[in-house]
Amino acid sequence: MRVIDLSSPVDASGWEPDPVVHEIMTPAEGAVHMAAEMKEHFGLDFDPADLPGGELLSLDTLTLTSHTGTHVDAPSHYGSHGAYGRPRHIDEMPLDWFLRPAVVLDVRDAGTGVIGADRVAEALAATGHDVQPLDIVLLHTGASRYAGTQRYFTDFAGLDGPATDYLLDLGVRVIGTDAWSLDAPFGHMIRTFRETGDRSVLWPAHFAGRRREYCQVERLAQLDALPAHGFRVACFPVKITGAGAGWTRAVALIDE
Repeated sequence: MRVIDLSSPVDASGWEPDPVVHEIMTPAEGAVHMAAEMKEHFGLDFDPADLPGGELLSLDTLTLTSHTGTHVDAPSHYGSHGAYGRPRHIDEMPLDWFLRPAVVLDVRDAGTGVIGADRVAEALAATGHDVQPLDIVLLHTGASRYAGTQRYFTDFAGLDGPATDYLLDLGVRVIGTDAWSLDAPFGHMIRTFRETGDRSVLWPAHFAGRRREYCQVERLAQLDALPAHGFRVACFPVKITGAGAGWTRAVALIDE
């Protein structure tokens, strides 16, 4: 089996709307910290020099959102009420949704803006794959080439409402993208709304999750390394109680 990493890193050096703070306690600092903790909580004296190399263990402390890096959006991210009942949090989602056969839709020609249902149907037909219920669909928009820069958050294409419903009608419950969002960029949506007054252009892919329960995997990478179909994706979300999203180390599994 060949394993292909589909995850983008959590990188404090990259540009983010909500910057990542990554604080590192080195092994040497860890030894000093442990000695101080032993003294304060247990009244025990300990000399870090007694440890091999004067070092104990490192410790990383990160401040970030659950939507930083590759992550899975849960239904509760889309709103507090669903037509199907209470939207579930990420820790409540069925794990069998996240290890499934997958298909890649090449929509790199979409540019910046909206991908409609006709374009999704065309891209799916081009794969020659007959989507089955619970298959995972991945959108290869090409946006991942901008990861780590401001353009990653402004130059990409996302699904409109009918395109999202088209995939959900096929029984898909997990839709992934290499872009920052499954919806079109904020600026594109707001400009269209101001020009038309049509509220349906505002976050239609996310708000579809208020009508029908499904999950999104955003900020994927290396979709260009995948065949159109004939592989599985594993994208189990981190189990964060009561959260609307959870990070994932998404991978493709290709049998050889």
